[in-house]
Formats: sequence, structure tokens, C-alpha cells
Amino acid sequence: MIATARIGLIGVCLALGLFFTLVSATGVIRLPDVFSRAHTASQADTLGAGFALAAVALTLGWDAATVKTVLLLVFIFVTNPTAAHAIARAAYEEGVEPWTTGDERR
Repeated sequence: MIATARIGLIGVCLALGLFFTLVSATGVIRLPDVFSRAHTASQADTLGAGFALAAVALTLGWDAATVKTVLLLVFIFVTNPTAAHAIARAAYEEGVEPWTTGDERR
């Protein structure tokens, strides 16, 4: 019973990870400007990687590799939004104008 629940939880985490990674990739392709793209890349991609790494940690069980997986997850949660913020700030300082609803699609 516990093994079946664990496998089911691994499948759900993996499916959610794939879904949010797909949403992130679609957002990066379809959104109109660097600010929107940085937002979707940092938010959805971090969530997708988090669910995928949670599936890996559940698959490994209680092991030293699980600790490394959790540390990798913390590292991604810190660095991904920080990198997106740095990219958006650099674009703003270079004078890139944010897209608004009245603008033509680029």
C-alpha cells in the first residue's frame, strides 16, 4: 500500500514538473517582451524543476543522494529568480520599454 502511494506521488510530482516546464517554455516563446519572458522563466521553470527534483528525491528514498537533490532544489529556488531579476533589471537600465496592451506585437 505504501509503495503504491509512493509511486503514485512520484508520478504526480513528475507530471506536474513536466507541465510547469512546458508552460514555462511556451511562455518564453509566446510572450512579447523580456520582462514577461523573465517572469515566466523564473516562476514556472522553478516550479517545474522543483516538482521534478521532488520526484527524484522520492524515487531515491532516504539516501545521501537525496540530500544532494534537496540541496540542488534549494540552490535552484535561490538562483533562478535572482537571475531573472538581474536580466530584467539589465534590460530596464538599457532602456528597453515594457510591452503594453496598446503596442503592436513584436
